[in-house]
Amino acid sequence: MSLLASWLASPPPEAAVEISPERVSVATLATRGGSLVIQSHATSPLRPGLVVPSLTAHNITDAPAVTAALRAALDRVGGRPRRIALVIPDLAARISLIHFEQVPAQREDLDQLVRWHLRKAAPFPIEDACVTYSEGARVANGTGFISVLARRDVIREYESVCEAVGADAGLVDVATLSVLNLFVAGARSAPTGDWLVVHMRPDYTSLVIMRNEHVIFFRSRPEGDDETLPDLVHQTAMYYQDRLAGQGFARVLLGGTGRVVGAVDLARIHLEERLGLNVEPIDPTQAATLTDRIGTTPDLMDVLAPLVGMLLRTRQEAVVV
Repeated sequence: MSLLASWLASPPPEAAVEISPERVSVATLATRGGSLVIQSHATSPLRPGLVVPSLTAHNITDAPAVTAALRAALDRVGGRPRRIALVIPDLAARISLIHFEQVPAQREDLDQLVRWHLRKAAPFPIEDACVTYSEGARVANGTGFISVLARRDVIREYESVCEAVGADAGLVDVATLSVLNLFVAGARSAPTGDWLVVHMRPDYTSLVIMRNEHVIFFRSRPEGDDETLPDLVHQTAMYYQDRLAGQGFARVLLGGTGRVVGAVDLARIHLEERLGLNVEPIDPTQAATLTDRIGTTPDLMDVLAPLVGMLLRTRQEAVVV
């Protein structure tokens, strides 16, 4: 199953696009011999300050420049896809876990209950928000849900860049949840037991704890925050043991790129020392292989992970719909 309720009607989109502070990236998937392959991919770098992810403020400061970068990336993948799925930074939205002792039977009533709950912590009127959610793990006091909240006008900024090049974003999701779909919506079954995912980007680091295929913990730390990654990992591990009945992680996965060279390697050392486990790289080519003969690099895996995860999700949902 995919992590969030679908905003998409089948068939799946032709390409996935990610707009992040450092680049615009595009990828497409195809099926060959019964296996998924990454048919094409391209990246256009962005100047610092063109995209500034924020939950409460404008995100795109120079739409024409970002549009030009997207057009260039689309030209390199060829075919100018018209229907796309869009990935945006984690910091452009608020991802949270909520629990209800009793879940309304009617979807409309559940929608209202979720929005009422999110209203209390939203830094802007809930009427101005885009909200989506999906049922998660059963808990002792009821049912858990993972929710994503973002300002409607912020989402429109990203969508408008796509529209400017003739592409319609039928589905929007955040980067780390898209990475998770490499495993949850991939061809292989999701890891069993409890597993930890650490997704690093130059402007933030997100930590996610999964229980089988359900998110049971999510936290993003903006870069520049006083809390160091080792502190964040320690606090997360203690919360997992004390509040989530954690019995230990079956797997730990790490991917992305940090703000400085070597940040991911240093994070791997900290994680292995703190958790006493081997840390695996997040490798999108395990879900879909590359058609070219270019060897994978950490930077390429960082580019492809959310894009391939998003495309896997849309393919699964197109089958389910």
